[in-house]
Amino acid sequence: MRRSSSRKSLTTPQEPIINITPLIDVVFVVLIAFIVIAPLLEMDRIALAQGSQKAHAPIHFQDTSDIQIHVYEDNTIAFNSQKISLQDLPRLLIDARQKYPKARPQLFHDKKAYFGTYQAVKNKLEASGFEEMDIVLSPT
Repeated sequence: MRRSSSRKSLTTPQEPIINITPLIDVVFVVLIAFIVIAPLLEMDRIALAQGSQKAHAPIHFQDTSDIQIHVYEDNTIAFNSQKISLQDLPRLLIDARQKYPKARPQLFHDKKAYFGTYQAVKNKLEASGFEEMDIVLSPT
């Protein structure tokens, strides 16, 4: 009898036991994190103009504004041709809004500069009370 039982154990391969419970736990934690964080993400909607085949009326655009903000390729910022830091921008914007209440700021943003710099400048403009701004893009 011993021989037959020993033969059985030698010929029958053992299946490896893999515990996937920790993997499932990690997947559930990540899924719950996405479900909780997704509604908290800040989203901006930009209304695009309606496109049609008809000729459009010209849009009024100020050639120059009393408030000009330049964001250069290296993400440095200039306010009315004076280089500044992002932390100084709100104070300058509040002063400019008091001095030029009807002015609409113009933002010249280099295409190689980071989008995060644009977003930070836009947030500072909104916090300073500006409701509109012109984004001036270079055709090149």
